[in-house]
Amino acid sequence: MMYSSNDIIHSGPVDFDERMAEHEGGIMAISSRDVVTIPPTTTIITAIRTMSENDFRRVPVTNAGTNRLEGMVTSVDIIDFLGGGSKNLLVENHYKGNLLAAVNASVKGIMQHDVASISEAGGIDEAISVMLDTNSGGLPVLDGDGRVLAICTEKDFLRFAESVINTKKVAHYMSRKVKNVTPDTSIGNVAKTMIDNGFRRVPVMREENIMGMVTASDIMHFLGSGDVFHRLMTGNVHEALDEPVDSLISKELVNISIDADMGNAAHLMLEKNIGSLPVMDNDKLAGIITERDFLKAMSE
Repeated sequence: MMYSSNDIIHSGPVDFDERMAEHEGGIMAISSRDVVTIPPTTTIITAIRTMSENDFRRVPVTNAGTNRLEGMVTSVDIIDFLGGGSKNLLVENHYKGNLLAAVNASVKGIMQHDVASISEAGGIDEAISVMLDTNSGGLPVLDGDGRVLAICTEKDFLRFAESVINTKKVAHYMSRKVKNVTPDTSIGNVAKTMIDNGFRRVPVMREENIMGMVTASDIMHFLGSGDVFHRLMTGNVHEALDEPVDSLISKELVNISIDADMGNAAHLMLEKNIGSLPVMDNDKLAGIITERDFLKAMSE
């Protein structure tokens, strides 16, 4: 099924600078207060299940007694560890290839320790700047003692962006150089492609036709569900990672025209609960627009 954004209508452009001024100093106004944290002693397998069940791309790691921030675990860290990249060396070297022992180790071994964050008194413009400078998809919001109060993610900014950048065009902000994979590429090799290139998502294409998008979170959710999760718990996940990636593609292909504005793109991404859109020009893939591109647009 093909879904297009051509019929989306907005009431009209809103002055971006005016909206930013309204929220100056108010990062808490757009942050998610219902934030789930885990202690550093949490097992990796539990972190995978927690993130999968809650549809999270990242979860802050905090001290169990004080709730002070100690690190962050993302879906990219998970697929890196399970075979996509350098963190997999932990499985091979430290755990002698014993995946069962590795996934039952504490998340402290794979979490990001040097985590970008923002004060509860911080501003929206500051958060955008920090996220772009540190290539972060989400910032924990901290009180004066370093305790996690909320989290501000690219998706939170997408909600904000929907009404404030209507006049800016998708064509100006999309990524035109797109690396893709084929439907028969193994899930494990797709994970490696993401890690090696610093991507969180890749399009799946058959010749010149786009079949869908696959994200790091899709792979993590796949690993955290049903029979695959059982195989992961018993240390036998390699067979699952050898499956072709087309099994992770949604049947509904959501895309947007190269002539669309950023407000339309934000609306469609929020409606469909997705973090990126293929951008089409005369039925050909012209590029991809992602949540990060909205941060770039708002930073100008």
